[in-house]
Amino acid sequence: MKNIYHLLSTFSLNFQSATLLLIRLVLAYGFYETAVPKWQNIEPTAQWFASIGIPFPVLSIYLVAIFETLAVLLFVLGLFTRAICVPLIVIILVAIFGVHFENGYSLANNGFEVPLYYLCMIFVLFSFGGGNISLDKIIFKNDQ
Repeated sequence: MKNIYHLLSTFSLNFQSATLLLIRLVLAYGFYETAVPKWQNIEPTAQWFASIGIPFPVLSIYLVAIFETLAVLLFVLGLFTRAICVPLIVIILVAIFGVHFENGYSLANNGFEVPLYYLCMIFVLFSFGGGNISLDKIIFKNDQ
């Protein structure tokens, strides 16, 4: 049994970089889908931010839209992967506790299920970086 576990552990190492790339691309698409409507509806979104008690709603919506847009580019390139995770963690935590938490867990009720998945994927990238298939690996080599 121990040999099988060791074999699977060794074999799974072959998938680490591809897995990190897949997570980056999934998150890039997800943040693209949330950033575009924000840019298209800055004023109504700022008003909505104000209605749910987010301070400095106009500044906040611009910051969120900028970081989400930047995340798309940086995740696709695998550049500054850990750095872009920091503001995204804050954004997702605000989304979970400021918007979705009161609706419970279920996606069907606009709960925090999907933002929690995003948060988990972001923490994976924050912990492991962009992987071998990234500009981070090329530029920063051993700091990865």
